[in-house]
Amino acid sequence: MPEAKLSVLLSEQQIQDRIRQMAAQIDKDYTGSGPLYMVCVLKGAILFYSDLARAIKHPVRMDFIGTSSYGKGKTTSGEVRLTKDLDTTIEGFDVLIVEDILDSGVTLTYLIHVLQQRRPRSIRIATLLDKPERRLRPVAVDYVGFQIPDEFVVGYGLDYAEDYRQLRDVCILSE
Repeated sequence: MPEAKLSVLLSEQQIQDRIRQMAAQIDKDYTGSGPLYMVCVLKGAILFYSDLARAIKHPVRMDFIGTSSYGKGKTTSGEVRLTKDLDTTIEGFDVLIVEDILDSGVTLTYLIHVLQQRRPRSIRIATLLDKPERRLRPVAVDYVGFQIPDEFVVGYGLDYAEDYRQLRDVCILSE
């Protein structure tokens, strides 16, 4: 692998502060409803998902779904495939899809379509990062952590060929 240069885009403190704000809004939006089914999009969203779930005071149930559209490259292949399905039914429940980054919209469009067929009461989306200028498909996101420039980022669960996920900050990766 060529030598990579990392520069911090979002610090651990900025991320945690924003997660607390997002959780407060989610708690407000689901007041008076039953448990919220949080669906983590593996693998990149796992750290954000864990921190967000712990910050939400509303009752939550947790499940995981896996998709793949990137392989080992820096750009999406445009084809999404399910690599892990939910373990529980979501029929009749409020569902919050938790994603690490929204760029092209291809993966989330696919996931929304798949999950809507399972007849949840509602589906909302929380993403830590949003790159609106990369959008190929329109996606309505309910909770956005940070809007970021069109840079390749790693850390806090995001990877490049499975590396860098463990970083506490979100960093721009350049070679």
